[in-house]
Amino acid sequence: MNVSRWSIQNPIASVVVFVLLTLGGLMAFKSMKVQNFPDLELPTIIISAALPGAAPAQMETEVARKLENAIANIQDLKHIYTRVQDSAVTVTAEFRLEKSTQEALDEVRSAVQNARSDLPAEMRDPTVSKMNLAGAPILAYAISSAQRDAEALSWFIDDTVTRQLLGVRGVGSITRVGGVSRQVQVQLMPAKMQALGVTAAEVSRALRSTQIDASGGRMDLGNMQRPLRVLGTVSTVEELANLDIAVSGGRSVRLSQVAEVSDSVAEAKSAA
Repeated sequence: MNVSRWSIQNPIASVVVFVLLTLGGLMAFKSMKVQNFPDLELPTIIISAALPGAAPAQMETEVARKLENAIANIQDLKHIYTRVQDSAVTVTAEFRLEKSTQEALDEVRSAVQNARSDLPAEMRDPTVSKMNLAGAPILAYAISSAQRDAEALSWFIDDTVTRQLLGVRGVGSITRVGGVSRQVQVQLMPAKMQALGVTAAEVSRALRSTQIDASGGRMDLGNMQRPLRVLGTVSTVEELANLDIAVSGGRSVRLSQVAEVSDSVAEAKSAA
């Protein structure tokens, strides 16, 4: 069949076919997805471990090396990268491209679980996750206010703005960088503690038992059963300052007698 001869003899049909192909091409072009970071699955597994209060040297000997030894014998492992800092260790295991990502994740998780008994007991359970290139932050907002201080603005972002943004389709997570977080500070006064015979351990034990929200069993009410909750919390700084601390000899002192209680903010560790 001679396409050129047929097109000359049937010009209307040729124009219609040309227009349809053009419209189809434009629709296909608009429907194509364009991503800065395409959905690639690289067999790279990240292990994160935290031990509050530990120095980098301690994290290296007691955590990092044990995690490295645990995953070193996994098949198709290519490289191990370790980052050690205060109270935290991040171990990145890179596998060969032919290795299945899910298989690598399962094997690393199993190796870390087997090595858990060799890690410090007070350490938090390590988290094992795969690298997600498409989950990188893609949008950032800088927020300031002349009517709110840093504490009020931070709370407004965490309580209001974050909830609204998480309701938007396609938003996975929100992270606030900078700002401040509310913190109730209890500063002990050694001279008054010594005079009243109060130790720091007794104060710590009393504070630890203050914020209690636990199950209290069930109660029969007619033909129904109602769950019970045991609540032992304080709602204001004044209530916390009036907390009774049991000391030796059957005595008790108020927290405000041995410490200064203030409603403040946590130490800023990040800035934007």
